[in-house]
Parts: sequence; structure tokens; C-alpha cells
Amino acid sequence: MKKIKYISYYIIPTLYLSFCFAEGFLYDYGKEKVVNYEKYGKILNNGTTYYKYVITDRQGLAEAVGEGIYPNTESVKKDPLYQKLFSEGKLKKSHWECVDTDDPIRDFYVWATAPEEPGVKQFFIAKALENAGEILHAIKAYYAVVVHYPGSPCWSADKSFVWYVAPEAISRIEKLCEKHPELELKLVDAYVLIENGNDTDLKNDIVKVNIGKFVKFTKEDRVKKINLDELKIVETRGKGKVQLVKFSNGHWQLRVNGKPFIVKGVSYVCSPVGQSPHNGTLENWQFMDKNNNGRIDGPYDSWVDKNKNNKKDKDEVVVGDFQLLKDMGCNAIRVYHNASTNEYVRGKEFNKKLLRELYEKYGIYVIMGDFLGAYTIGSGADWNLGTDYTDKEQLENMKKVVKDMVLENKDEPYVLMWLLGNENMNSSNPNAVNYTNTNANKYPEEYVKFVNEVAKMIHELDPNHPVAVANLDTVNLSYYAKYAPEVDIFGCNAYRGKDGFGGLWKEVKLKYDRPVLITEYGCDAYWEGKGEDEEKQAEYHRGCWKDIVYNSAGNNGVGNSIGGIIFEWMDEWWKSGAAGWDGAPYEHDTQAQHRAPFPDGWAHEEWFGIVSMGNGNDSPFLRQLRKTYFVYKEELWKE
Repeated sequence: MKKIKYISYYIIPTLYLSFCFAEGFLYDYGKEKVVNYEKYGKILNNGTTYYKYVITDRQGLAEAVGEGIYPNTESVKKDPLYQKLFSEGKLKKSHWECVDTDDPIRDFYVWATAPEEPGVKQFFIAKALENAGEILHAIKAYYAVVVHYPGSPCWSADKSFVWYVAPEAISRIEKLCEKHPELELKLVDAYVLIENGNDTDLKNDIVKVNIGKFVKFTKEDRVKKINLDELKIVETRGKGKVQLVKFSNGHWQLRVNGKPFIVKGVSYVCSPVGQSPHNGTLENWQFMDKNNNGRIDGPYDSWVDKNKNNKKDKDEVVVGDFQLLKDMGCNAIRVYHNASTNEYVRGKEFNKKLLRELYEKYGIYVIMGDFLGAYTIGSGADWNLGTDYTDKEQLENMKKVVKDMVLENKDEPYVLMWLLGNENMNSSNPNAVNYTNTNANKYPEEYVKFVNEVAKMIHELDPNHPVAVANLDTVNLSYYAKYAPEVDIFGCNAYRGKDGFGGLWKEVKLKYDRPVLITEYGCDAYWEGKGEDEEKQAEYHRGCWKDIVYNSAGNNGVGNSIGGIIFEWMDEWWKSGAAGWDGAPYEHDTQAQHRAPFPDGWAHEEWFGIVSMGNGNDSPFLRQLRKTYFVYKEELWKE
């Protein structure tokens, strides 16, 4: 097999760079390491919905990019390694079987010759190159997606949803440049925005493209912090203790008592084995005292099973979850309430004494959540019909319970912010089944207008704390831009993979300029067919948190991140089982529920905790701390 080793010079508008590269597996690396596309064609209407790249020198471009990168479709077949693998019959696989496998070189050759939509094909060629360690060639391949095929859709196997590869290609380029500072590269000003792209109707999609440019970005540039103190504050949201400020460079920062604050949050639950909301047995952890000692169980009476033998040994003393949370560096927990109109139940929604102690003794704030009709909580709707955002009576019911929550807690020191909804609007397809049991997918405008109305009411009741929404990723983001000026923080539950959140930050910045809080992120600790896998869970969390920090104010990312909330503290055993979502709450079920971008490709709903209950025999007191807990405690949240 021919090995290539050379030094190549290339131009990035008035910038001259040189690189020396080691030997790799490719036969043809191309003549340019970063391609000057203006040399081989015309870039028309960049930054608009009319963008187009017209090739004027096809042969020259093919020679510049190298094998596997459009329009070079021929040199891969001249590659001796390709010919060898082909003759041995090792490339006789479907290209869809060759995604993220342990043989990325084979994957590359299969995809490079696959009969697939060209933009999708180019994306997975790039992915195989990245997995094979051919980082610079992967960057070139990803960039070819942006230049040539910014509007290419990739369908799910069942055609139930579609995603666009170009925004993800930009994200992968940015991530690779960040991970490989030795390249001294950064892609700036690049974006591909898809309007109406979350549904399955491609005819209504509008694609706006700016291919950006590569600039030299040295190791010194990478470690430089932006001095926010030298920048002018151009916008402030909030008047009291908790504020959001926007700087002249577009970065957003959350401030508490005038000091910068990044949310290091945990979705805290303490669900005992055997209890389930589906049969009405799940107790409110804020009042639960099963051992009748006058202390709340999870926060104060939990203990750590250090050797994981499911027995309380002499050296395993009671510590309590609140102390464990403080020790790991947590500064906020997310809590939702029952939103009941019943006076007795409403008085039992929050243990205010407990939450005061959480703040006063442990320094942890509370993000106060209202489901805003999700699962029909607070709306008074019939379960079989779901919450209706066109029903005036239900809207008034929901406003009442939010108002009660705010009035009851607004002067408490533990309140950090108010959080509305939880994935209420989870598809841009109006006909999609809404798993939160609302009609928000069908009536997105009505739902978002109601969110805005509630946010406005909260601001009038309490000007001291901001209002966030908990959306599913960026679904129907444009509706918030049109109808939700009162919302202070765009919160979203996002599960995009171990490298973080991709183009999410940039999409929010360009469509709905708000600070972003990741209201849920994480992955399960179970590997399908293998068993518990703490290592992969920890790796996933590490990548997500680093992305959150990289995109926070003063860093080199987009600058609109204000933190994230881990999902979740402890495994919940009621979430799956042979009976489906009715659950089997006495079993720690290993059954996968659905496909997801997790290490094994599957979501195991009962394994999301960074803390386990072991075999469940000493629930709700026993805690087995997974590796993820220690990654936060000893590394990510150490300071």
C-alpha cells in the first residue's frame, strides 16, 4: 500500500499555513489540506436562502480534495487498500451496517462507493474518516457537505423523522478543531439554518447557508479568555437577585447577587423501589420518612455502599443526598410540583423548611418547575384527551397553579428561577403522538403564546427571578422567536451524544437570541447485551459538560450557555418493564425502550442515575456512586 508523506501549503484569505503530516491509510490525500473553493468555482449568495456553489474547474477541485470527497469519486477505486479489501470480499456490506463500527477503514471504503443521496453519503464518509483518525481529511469531507449539499436530508429507517446533515457537519468540524489544537484551525461564521426542518414535509423547508471560512487559530488563541469586564453590557433581563446580562460581543451570563453563576444542576429524585406514578403510589420525596426518625429519607438518611455488597458495613455511615450533592459541586436541583388545585395536596407540594435547609446548609438553589399541562398535571384535563391549549378553562387552571407556586415561594432564598413545561411540544409534526399527553404539537402557536402569557404573569408577580422554558431540544424554536418575548432563558432537554450539543448553541443564537440552559442531559449506565457500563456513561457526561463550559460566556464557543442539569440523580425503577410504561417497579429492568445517541445506541430508562440503588433491598437509603459522580466531584465541578 502506498504511503503518502508531504508538506502542503495552502491559502486561507491572505493567510499562509503549512503542515507536515504523518503516514496514514489513504492513497490520495489531495493537493490542498484546506481547500480554497473560490479557486475552483463561484460562491453565490452566501449567507442567504439562495446560496449556491458552482464548480468551474471540476478536475482541479477533485485533485485538491482527494479521495472520498466530492467531486473526487474515482481515486478511491485506485487505492491499493480498497482494491485489496474489495478482492477479499470484505466490502460486501450494506453501507448502513457500516456506521460507527470498530472497522472505520472498511466503513470509509463502503460509504465512498455507496449508492446513497450524495450529501448523506459525504457526511458518513467524513464520519468514517474521523473514526479512523484521519482528522484533517475528515474536516475536508465534512466541509464538502456544507459547500455542496447544505440541504441534504437524512431519513430515519421508518421514515418517521428527518434530520439535516450539514448543521451536524459544521458541528463536527468545530469539535475536531477544538480537540486537535495542533491543526491551528478554526471555522468561523459558518451556519446552516433549516426552517420547518423538524417535520417530515421537505417542501416547506427553507435552508439558509453561510459556509464561513477557516482561520488560523493557535494554541495561544485557544487558551485566551475573553475579558468580559472590558465589554459593555447591552441588555439586562431581570431586576433583582438573579439577572441575565448580555455583553457587546453577544455572550450571555447568569448572575446571582451580582456574581457570575453557571448552573451545575441535578434533576433530583428519590423514587423508592416498588413505587410508581402510574398506579398512584409514588410519594413526594420532600415529605418521605419511612424509618420514622423525624428526618426526610433521601436528603438526610441515605448512605454510600462503598464496596457495593448491598449491605451496610460498620464504616458506611449515614451521609444524606444533600451532602453528597454538595460534595460533587452541585449548586442547583430541578424540582417539579404536582400543580394540584386541591388545597390539601397543594400544601404538600413543597417542603419549604427542607428546601431552606438545602440552600442555607448546603448552598444549593432550587429551579422551581411547573409542568404547564404536561401529563395533564395542572390543567384539569381528562387523561384520555390530554391537555388542550385552546381550552380557556384549562388555561386558567394552569395559570392558577403557577400563580400559587410563585406567590408561595418567590420570597424564599432557595429560588433560582422558574421553569415552565417539560417537552410539552416534542415534535414539529402536528400529527405526531405527543408522549406528554398534550396537543402542543398540533397547536404550537397557541402553546407558545400561552407560555409567554404565563411568563409575563410571573414577571409581574416576581421580578427577582428569571423564567425559563423546558423544550425538547430545539423543536419549533422559531415559534419562541415569534411569540415568546417574555421568556428569559431557552431551556431544552437535549441528548445529542458524547461530544455535547452540536449546533444547538448556534441555532438558538441565530434564531432566538437567549441564554441557553440544558435542562436535561445525560445517558444511561447500561450497555445492551453486556450489562452495566459506568465508563461509557462517565465519558458521555464529560463530553457534554465540557461543551457546556466551552460555549459559556468568556470562552471560545458561542457564548450563550449558562449551565446544565444532569438527568438524573438516582435510577428510577418504575420507568419500563414488561408492562411497558405501566412499569414493573420492583424490577431494575434492562430492557431497552428506544433508539438513542447513547454509547450502545439504545436508551434504558431505568439506568440514567449517576447513583444506583444497588439490588434495591435497602431502598430508598442505599446509594452506590457510579464513576460519573466522581468525574463531577473530582474533575468537572471541582471548583
